Amino acid sequence: MPENIEPNFTRASHLCQKAMTDTKGSMRNQGLHSSASPGGGGGGARGMAQLVESLQANSVATGNAKGEHPLGKGIKVKLEDSDLWKRFHKCTNEMIVTKTGRRMFPVMSTSLSGLDPDAMYSILLDFSATDDHRWKYVNGEWVPGGKPENAPPSSAYVHPDSPNFGAHWMKQPVSFSKVKLSNKLNGSGQVMLNSLHKYEPRVHIIRVGGREKQKLVGTFSFQETRFIAVTAYQNEDITQLKIKYNPFAKAFLDVKEKGDGFDIFDDPQQSRYPQ
Repeated sequence: MPENIEPNFTRASHLCQKAMTDTKGSMRNQGLHSSASPGGGGGGARGMAQLVESLQANSVATGNAKGEHPLGKGIKVKLEDSDLWKRFHKCTNEMIVTKTGRRMFPVMSTSLSGLDPDAMYSILLDFSATDDHRWKYVNGEWVPGGKPENAPPSSAYVHPDSPNFGAHWMKQPVSFSKVKLSNKLNGSGQVMLNSLHKYEPRVHIIRVGGREKQKLVGTFSFQETRFIAVTAYQNEDITQLKIKYNPFAKAFLDVKEKGDGFDIFDDPQQSRYPQ
């Protein structure tokens, strides 16, 4: 336990509960919905995404290119496994989306510093479209492929440790290993994306409690984490990178080689070459 956190779990529980109550109250005042599930699924996830947008719009300062705001001055967010992300980025990374949701690899994980150790924060992850068109894979490369589909309902994944003390968030990397990417929002922990569209993950830090109840203190993103959502991998180089670096992919590959016929890279209800 960090030295600057009192070993008083009753106090911590009370503050966390109060912060969550403040969060839900603020959302009700804005006509939004909340959910206790990580990511909220349905209304809760969309509500938190709308809340972030509202906080961004109502912020007195617009923040700089790194998403820093006056209240969050000094806050730094470092991407874990940056070199691995860059390997995938060079090949134009792809992430599988399915009806039931598929977890990301590489995993979005960040290290935070500069937070107030005794203040309460919620950490959210969402995905922003990087352009205004669809993509298609032709002759071994990704090229623009027409007008984009209508954007799905905004949804954000709320880290399950939220809300919590700044000291908690800074003591170890904040991993979003449980978030699932879906092309049909139907469960908690899922974020809905359009296939064949390019996205950039964004980490939002919201300070909760105090006079303003909630305050967006920073939005951070990393260009090397961009990816195209697909229902099946298109680039063989990406497939090989996933197999090489993802231990779960290696395990499933061994099963497949033994004749099971199970392919972790495909959604059985989707075509390998989406139109």
